[in-house]
Amino acid sequence: MPSEKHKWYLDHTSPGTAHMYGIENYIISFQTGYQQVEIADTEMYGRILFLDGKVQSAQSDEYIYHEALVHPAMLMCPAPQRVLVIGGGEGATLREVLKHPSVEQLIMVDLDREVVVKCRTYLESWHKGSFDHEKVTLHFMDAREYLENERDPFDVIISDVPEPVEEGPALKLFTTQYFALIKSRLSKQGVFSLQAGDTCLPLIDSHSAINNTIKKVMPFVKPYRAFVPSYNTEWGFILAAPYKAELPSEHAFNHLLQERKLVLHYFDGETARAMFSVPKDMRRRLDEETKIIDDDNLMSIY
Repeated sequence: MPSEKHKWYLDHTSPGTAHMYGIENYIISFQTGYQQVEIADTEMYGRILFLDGKVQSAQSDEYIYHEALVHPAMLMCPAPQRVLVIGGGEGATLREVLKHPSVEQLIMVDLDREVVVKCRTYLESWHKGSFDHEKVTLHFMDAREYLENERDPFDVIISDVPEPVEEGPALKLFTTQYFALIKSRLSKQGVFSLQAGDTCLPLIDSHSAINNTIKKVMPFVKPYRAFVPSYNTEWGFILAAPYKAELPSEHAFNHLLQERKLVLHYFDGETARAMFSVPKDMRRRLDEETKIIDDDNLMSIY
């Protein structure tokens, strides 16, 4: 039975299922103009950031999520100098990008200034001062508006925004039109990566629709996953490029890590081999997907 000493937070993953988190201490809870934000300390996962009732990031394992999101793209791009992070309010995505010595300019675009302000204060172990790094520039605005007006290309673009919930503010950041805009803003050897939802087969609809949508725009698309304990599932990511490419081998990833003097907690060549080895049932589900997320049918895809 659940311990009576805790208050219990329920993260509903579907109408019929939920994950429970024993809360030791609520730090802060507030509503921004875009979402409900809560930060709380838990017994098992340490401090957790919840957005709209769902776990966004947990202190004990956020490194898994953020290393998986950032480093495959950064390593696939030769000496990335100009990088764009879309979302990533905790600052941990910035932290991981800044580990690459070739980076000269790192721009972060986030819609919700209030989240970033609170994360600066309460999630220091996530960002480790990255918001104030001399290479970092912050913009608090709509990502599509920013990209429509920014003409200089990026070597890597990383999207760390919530999955496309119907009527949610992030939905328009997963459409064919948006991915075409991303493609047009990548350099000749540019790489794009994004978080892409749950890959558990009963809940894979969002991930498979995102994957199918990107395939309509970019010639290189590689779905992958990593088990994140606080999510209690294998979380999906997608690596894409506007040219025909090959995923680096296990040996090549390890060589690049050594060359760039990166010491990571989760990601290396062997981990990459497992992450990009998609099981047969998931491959079949991705291959059978017909949904495309488009500006003209935002309300009818789920």
